Amino acid sequence: MTDSFTLTSGNVPLLISMPHNGHAIPDDIAATMTDDGRSSRDTDWFKDKLYDFAQALGAYTISPTYSRFVIDLNRDTAGTNLYPGANSTELCPTTAFDLAPLYQDGKQPNAEEVDRRIALYWQPYHQALAATLTEMKAKFGVAVLLEAHSIQSHVPRFFEGRLPDFNFGTADGASCSPAMLQAVENLDLMPYSRTTNGRFKGGFITREYGDPENNIHALQLELSQITYMDEQALTYNEELAKKVKPKLKAMVEALISFAQQAKT
Repeated sequence: MTDSFTLTSGNVPLLISMPHNGHAIPDDIAATMTDDGRSSRDTDWFKDKLYDFAQALGAYTISPTYSRFVIDLNRDTAGTNLYPGANSTELCPTTAFDLAPLYQDGKQPNAEEVDRRIALYWQPYHQALAATLTEMKAKFGVAVLLEAHSIQSHVPRFFEGRLPDFNFGTADGASCSPAMLQAVENLDLMPYSRTTNGRFKGGFITREYGDPENNIHALQLELSQITYMDEQALTYNEELAKKVKPKLKAMVEALISFAQQAKT
């Protein structure tokens, strides 16, 4: 089902994955949802616009068609909580970040429906992701995966207060080499605030595919949406975006530079 994602090839060993950028919902699923569910409002909005410079730099990109409300591509199909003890969303979320129900009463996805969505939407994305990293490793001797995410600046369900602007995650150092993390830590991101391996340490994709011993390195960036959009209206703000995009471009260039130096 190649219509469930878009994959573009590049010529440098960097793949940018945007697993929460999709916002479409199939009609059969939408018919069971509440208005909140059909809104897809917890999308990582406009990641494709924020990273529209990436292809010119030679990066590979992959992005899904469908909303995280259909199935969350950054969750384990086993249903493991990424942050034990935290009130995290499920593989097929039943509530929004603000705990609003996504489904009409009695119409939440059952186990059979979850399995159907895994087969139709989750597996194709992950098969393409894994195959692309394997291809890059074979071609370049190294592969770097950037997990490009964004989130509202205030989400009480997950954290208190305002989230830092740039939230990097490397599974506490397990998903990439110290040298790659240092390249990112050396970036001048001012005036934006930043943290590494704070509340967000990298989701399932970062933890699953990052394999620095095999020269496959993964980094997640959770960017606060207040840096580039109107969070209430869910609209892109060109003036804000043109200020943060140079920082994102510098980050991508640093990852490409690391990858080119790390070739085996």
